[in-house]
Amino acid sequence: MSTAFGIIIGVLVLAAWAAVYSLRHLIYICAPNEVLVFSGKRRQLGHQSVGYRIVKGGRGVRVPLLERVDRMDLTNMVIDVTATNAYSKGGVPLTVQGVANVKVAGHEPVLNQAIERFLGKSRQEIILIVRATLEGSLRGVLSTMTPEEVNEDKLLFGERLVHEVEHDLNSLGILVDTLKIQNVQDDVGYLNSIGRKKSAEVLRKARIAEAKAKAESVVRSAENRERETKARIEAELSVLRADAARRLADAQTRREAVVAEERATVAAAVAQSRAEIAVQQARIEQVRRKLEADVIEPARAQLEAAESAATAAAAPIVEDGRARAEVLRTLAKAWREAGPNARDVFLLQKLPGVIAALTNTIAETRIEKVTMIDSRSPSLGGGDLPLRAVSTLEQIKHTLGIDVLQKLRGDAPPPPAPPPPAPPPVTITRR
Repeated sequence: MSTAFGIIIGVLVLAAWAAVYSLRHLIYICAPNEVLVFSGKRRQLGHQSVGYRIVKGGRGVRVPLLERVDRMDLTNMVIDVTATNAYSKGGVPLTVQGVANVKVAGHEPVLNQAIERFLGKSRQEIILIVRATLEGSLRGVLSTMTPEEVNEDKLLFGERLVHEVEHDLNSLGILVDTLKIQNVQDDVGYLNSIGRKKSAEVLRKARIAEAKAKAESVVRSAENRERETKARIEAELSVLRADAARRLADAQTRREAVVAEERATVAAAVAQSRAEIAVQQARIEQVRRKLEADVIEPARAQLEAAESAATAAAAPIVEDGRARAEVLRTLAKAWREAGPNARDVFLLQKLPGVIAALTNTIAETRIEKVTMIDSRSPSLGGGDLPLRAVSTLEQIKHTLGIDVLQKLRGDAPPPPAPPPPAPPPVTITRR
C-alpha cells in the first residue's frame, strides 16, 4: 500500500516538473527594450499577409512545434561616421567626422521592415550596414554645400544630413535619434586660409569693437561723471535750498518773535502812556483847580474891583463928554440958524489960532525988510498989489488985533499958551 502511494507521489512530482519545464519553454517574457517575433503563424497586416506576430513589452506563449521565437534588440546604437576626401561644392576635398545615435524602430510598419532585413543578424552587422548608409548620405550632402557653409553652420549641415538620411534609414527600419558633426577639416589648407582670413576679419572687428567699446567706455565714464557731478550739484543745491528754507523759517520765526516783542513793548508803552495821560489829566485838573483858587478867583476879584474903579473914574469923563456933546449940538443949532454966513464966522473964529500956528513956525526967522513987486503993468489993470496987501494987513490988524508986520519983524509979544490937551479916552469893557 505504501509502495503504491509512493509511486503515485513520484508520478505527480514528475508530471509537475515536466509541466513547469514545458511552460518555461513555452512562455516568453519580453523586456521594454526588445521585441519578440513569433514566426510560424500567419496574420493579416494591412493589405498583405505576414507569417509572424510581434510582442513588444509583456509576455507571449509559443505554440509548441508550430512557432519559433526570435528576439530583436531596440536599444540605442552609437555609430561613428567619417567621410574622408569627400568633395564639397567647389571641388575642395573635406574630411568630416560625426556621431549618430540610431535604433531599430519599435513601432509598425517601420518595425516590419527592420524584421524583414535584420532578423537573425547580430548588432555589429546592423551597425556596419547603418554606418555605410550614413557615410553615403554624408558624402551626398557635402557635395551640395561649400566648405564655408559646412564649417560655419554645422547645425544646418546636420539638419540637411538628418533629412537626407532619414528616408534611407526608414526604408531599413532604423530611426535616427541624433546626428552631430564633430569635426570638419581639409588636407589642402583651404579652411585654414579661410580661418586666417576670418581670423583677421574677426581681429579687425574685435579691434574696432574694442576701440568702440573704449570710446563708449570713455563716453559712459564722462556721462557717469556728468551725472555724478549733476547729482552732487543737485544735492548741494538741495542742501542750500534746505538751509535757505531753514534760515528763512528761522528769520520768519525771529521776525514774529521780534514783532511780538515789539508789539508787547508798544502795548506796554501805550498802557503806560494811557496811565500817564490819566495821571496828567488828574494833574491838569488839580493845577486847573489850583489856578482857579490862586489866580483866576483873585484876578476875577481884581477885575471886578478894576471895573468898579474904572466906572468911577470914567463917570466925570462921561459927563464932560456929554457936556461937550451938548455944546456941539448947541453950536450946530447956531450954525443952522446963522445960515450961509455961519461958515465965515466959524473960520474967523478959528483964524487967530491958525495964524498964530503959522507965525510960530517962523518965529526964529529975522526979517529986516519985505518988498512986494507986482509983475503986471498998470495998463493991464495991475500995479495995485502992494496997496491991497497993506490994506489987507490993516484990516487984519483992526479986525483980529494981529499986527502981521510986527510978527514978521520978530518984536511981537509972545503968543498965548495953547489949551491943555484933552484926557485920553477910557474904554470900559463890561461882562
